[in-house]
Amino acid sequence: MTTANPTAEFSNDVTGRPSKVRNRVLWTLQILLGLFFIIASGGPKLVIPNTLTENAPENLTIPLALLIFIGVAEVAGGIGLMVPRLSALAAAGLSVLTVLAAGTQAFIADKPLMGIFPLVLAAIFAWIAYERRATITDLRNSLSR
Repeated sequence: MTTANPTAEFSNDVTGRPSKVRNRVLWTLQILLGLFFIIASGGPKLVIPNTLTENAPENLTIPLALLIFIGVAEVAGGIGLMVPRLSALAAAGLSVLTVLAAGTQAFIADKPLMGIFPLVLAAIFAWIAYERRATITDLRNSLSR
């Protein structure tokens, strides 16, 4: 007769840390999305911001300073996703950022279907932040010493 080990399942719930397989899935997502936000999303906003503002549609005019700020936030979030102690905070910040991007697409650019991808990213980031929530407590405890 085999019995389940209830303490193994319970220990993950108490500590708020994901299981081994879930941890690997999370790290894979964090690295891929981190690289995406550094290279493909935030990077161009910092390297070629003038080109992006010149090629933007007329109904989507973003001031250059705001575009650079968004680029910095995206690159910082991408880096933060790959730093174990900062991963939950970075994911939470990127979740908010992508919800705002979806709102911009839907209401300012008047292209609501373009807001679906940022909302999917927001859900993924919210899940990462939830699964990595123990790192927030660890960070708070290390800073309060």
